[in-house]
Amino acid sequence: MAANRVLAALSALFSYGAKQSFLPDGFNPTKGIGKFREAGRQRFLNAAELERLGAAIREAETIGVPWAVDETSPSAKHIPKGERVTRISPFAAVALRLLLFTGCRLREILHLRWSDVDLERGMLQLADSKTGRRSVILNTPALAVVSALPQVGDFVIYSGKTDTPRSDLKRPWAVVSKRAGLDGVRLHDLRHSFASVGAPAPVTACLSSESFLDTPRLRRPRATPILTPTPFGERPIRLELRLKPP
Repeated sequence: MAANRVLAALSALFSYGAKQSFLPDGFNPTKGIGKFREAGRQRFLNAAELERLGAAIREAETIGVPWAVDETSPSAKHIPKGERVTRISPFAAVALRLLLFTGCRLREILHLRWSDVDLERGMLQLADSKTGRRSVILNTPALAVVSALPQVGDFVIYSGKTDTPRSDLKRPWAVVSKRAGLDGVRLHDLRHSFASVGAPAPVTACLSSESFLDTPRLRRPRATPILTPTPFGERPIRLELRLKPP
């Protein structure tokens, strides 16, 4: 809730002021103020939404998403008359796909280095994950996306600088989610959606905080992509793939 966010911001502000000696040590009027109870939010994309998302990503990285221009508006004449489309970087498109295909966190994907990628074994070795060092087994679509990506610089998701990771995906996600009609869907919801499509046991290394046994598999529509369970160490077999990389 907004009130809780404001309370947290004020608390951090007073704490910072005390550390910088602008305020007396320990002075924080927000201490003792209770927060409103918040219900946990979970959002899962259904089969139709996943299909629209895949189409929007492909469009945004290729021909571009057309601008929504109201020609009757007085300000329309100031909009450039050239190509009125918005394109996203191929690397941003790959990052969005990997968020969905792996269930990894945003920072884990954006800070992923080529030295962390083991294409031969189909794995990611995350040295600086939120939960510590861990391995992520790549399923078939994730492996295909990473294998086809050119190696530019140290990081898998090229930011424009060879030695600096990309900071966020706010602009690409705003373009793609709006085009796909996914109003209110967050990037983190892609992580939830990965859990809801019934990933097999070998791929659940991608899930860190959520246990595989707690994954709401019954929410999975029958038409969504699934992976067949395989013996540990073997690569999962892809049966159906709606979100095909270009």
